[in-house]
Amino acid sequence: MSDAPKDRLVLVTGASGYVGGRLVRALLNQNIKVRIFVRDRKKVLSQPWADMVEIFEGNADDFESTKNALMGVHTAFYLLHSINAGTRFDKLEENMAANFAHASRVADVKQIVYLGGIANDEKQSMHLESRANTGKRLAYGTVPVLEFRAGVIIGSGSASFEMIRHMTHRLPVMITPKWVRNRTQPIAIRDVLYYLTTAAQFQKPVEGVFDIGGPDVLSYEEMIQTFAKVSHLRKRIFIKIPFLTPAFSSLFIGFVTPVPTSLARPLVGSLVNEVIADPAKNVNQIIPLPAEGLLTIERAFTLALEKVEAHLVESRWSDASLYMPPWQKTQGDPEWSGAAEYKDERIFYTDASLKSLWRAIEQIGGDHGWYGADVLWYLRGLMDSMIGGVGLRRGRRDPDFLRQGESLDFWRVELLEREHSLTLVAEMILPGKAWLRFEIDEVDHEGKKQRRMIQTATFQPHGMGGHIYWALVYPFHGFIFPTMARNLIRAAKSFDYHSNTASLS
Repeated sequence: MSDAPKDRLVLVTGASGYVGGRLVRALLNQNIKVRIFVRDRKKVLSQPWADMVEIFEGNADDFESTKNALMGVHTAFYLLHSINAGTRFDKLEENMAANFAHASRVADVKQIVYLGGIANDEKQSMHLESRANTGKRLAYGTVPVLEFRAGVIIGSGSASFEMIRHMTHRLPVMITPKWVRNRTQPIAIRDVLYYLTTAAQFQKPVEGVFDIGGPDVLSYEEMIQTFAKVSHLRKRIFIKIPFLTPAFSSLFIGFVTPVPTSLARPLVGSLVNEVIADPAKNVNQIIPLPAEGLLTIERAFTLALEKVEAHLVESRWSDASLYMPPWQKTQGDPEWSGAAEYKDERIFYTDASLKSLWRAIEQIGGDHGWYGADVLWYLRGLMDSMIGGVGLRRGRRDPDFLRQGESLDFWRVELLEREHSLTLVAEMILPGKAWLRFEIDEVDHEGKKQRRMIQTATFQPHGMGGHIYWALVYPFHGFIFPTMARNLIRAAKSFDYHSNTASLS
């Protein structure tokens, strides 16, 4: 089963996502050679493992780039999904799987490993049906496909964990649909990685569909009560209303948790089905249980909470790009091309050190807030949540350090050059595309050496609505951005003061 050749090359797709990012590290820890296939290499360059893997760039629906990434690969992990890509994500997933299967055959890949979802009921949610169809489409090819079907994955940063955590912490009383009593079989992310990394080391290709689940079978209601117990909270009170629809429930989750409505909708739709491992598809037919056994749901929750509280979250559900309206994807032509572009650029000078100034910039957002006018930022996030956007509740993975490509409230870190620049691209719902950029350097100013901070808000409107939007928000910039800059500089000076005081003591 194991003891695979040392020169075996493994490809991981979805390496910028929640499971993929953790799988890369788990494979490297077992001295397995790894190549990753991503749409944008910049999104993974800040990962601690970035210089230990081969990085191929391309799209899974493009044959040439997919084939190139698969050349020389023995085992390919297919961890892609598109549930945020609009209402027809199922068609997109089917096309990507077909292309991947074809490219794998041409590249002479020996094994495909796919992580899907458990789907037992005849009437499935669109999300679960699409995951099942993806596995079937991959298996249409000639390369052996090993499909693992998982239920709810529990781990620090997983979407399901974040939904449960925030709902339990914020709602002592919950009005819920009757199907919160449906049973599910969650599995810890640690155990998912155990099965995946073991599959990377098979001596011979394996094909078939196998379910992976933890030792506990319980209802979603029982999961929440278990989490309350682990968090030392009182039992939650459930008021069940039979006519609550998945659409309404997902909208509510978008308000209460960091998971936006667009992602909550397919996840909630899946709760209507019972998600329990099929004994006939028992994974232990091909992979034995780990020596220490599978984690119970209580232990999985405990470990996940410990990671969150220690700021050791390795990857998050929001690491993968979220769905944006088509105009936000296509808008972005450079200024010289004739596209309209608005800029609000402000320059500030300070005696604060470059190191402390960067430290203040890198801590922006999340629990630290936005250095003033936080009420306005909160209201903007609330407005975004009301129309199905991500809002502010995603927060940060780490309170002090950022990675390129990760989410930050309703922004994403597009570019990060430490002690030089930070560029954030907006993922809120907008009639256009927006960026917020900070640049710092050392200059001679008024006869002395100072640090310069350039703060730039850029907006590329889509249609007349975009122009009107800029005109409406621009007056607020006169208050928000100078306040932000002053407080950033004040924080940087405070860091310098405490650093100097500590060195003298």
